[in-house]
Amino acid sequence: MKNTLLSLCTLATALSLQPALADDALALFQSKSCVACHAVDAKLVGPALKEVAAKNAGISGAADTLASHIKNGTQGNWGPIPMPANAVSDEEAKQLANWVLSLK
Repeated sequence: MKNTLLSLCTLATALSLQPALADDALALFQSKSCVACHAVDAKLVGPALKEVAAKNAGISGAADTLASHIKNGTQGNWGPIPMPANAVSDEEAKQLANWVLSLK
């Protein structure tokens, strides 16, 4: 009984943290130069972040690949306009990548 109760409390805590983590990632996104070229729902210079999430849905290693693209830049994935490298730490790149991939 104690194990079941502990499991339920742990699950409830994890679920309650999900919106807070998303809010943190959104704030991080808005604090970086990402917003100059990307929006969540609409194409600007680069693709909408929801398009990026859809393109990478179910792909093994997508979070690591996307984090690398965020940090180091990339070219040719979404057309001829290159995405420049961004001034983010490895941890911030990973947080942003996981957030982008969570968008529906």
